[in-house]
Amino acid sequence: MKLLFFLSGIFLLTVSAANCNKKDKESKIFSEVFKGRLEIKAICMNYTVSVLDKADTLNVVPNWTDETTKKTYKNVFALANPCNFPDSIKQGDEFYFVIDTLSTKPCMVCMAYYPTPGKKLPIKIVNK
Repeated sequence: MKLLFFLSGIFLLTVSAANCNKKDKESKIFSEVFKGRLEIKAICMNYTVSVLDKADTLNVVPNWTDETTKKTYKNVFALANPCNFPDSIKQGDEFYFVIDTLSTKPCMVCMAYYPTPGKKLPIKIVNK
């Protein structure tokens, strides 16, 4: 019986330690500031953002070609929360951001199509 309690305790410690490490890694990404540029500001909030530094720590598309213009971009993602994105940022502008999954809210956008990368990230603009 004591062996059963001991093994159960070891199992719980192992599982909680693994989850703790995962949360630490995620919280680091969510608090880390990245530099980006708005590459495409298309119709119906179909925005494409490139990561200018530390792209290897994010889940982005390494190389993507806009099928409309045939221009290729590096380390890009589509904006997952376009209604939270400031309208004052224009195409070509650089800015700093953090990954923000907490304040993402659903919003209405029109259904007109413009190509975007296959990966989407919710971001929040910050001052550096």
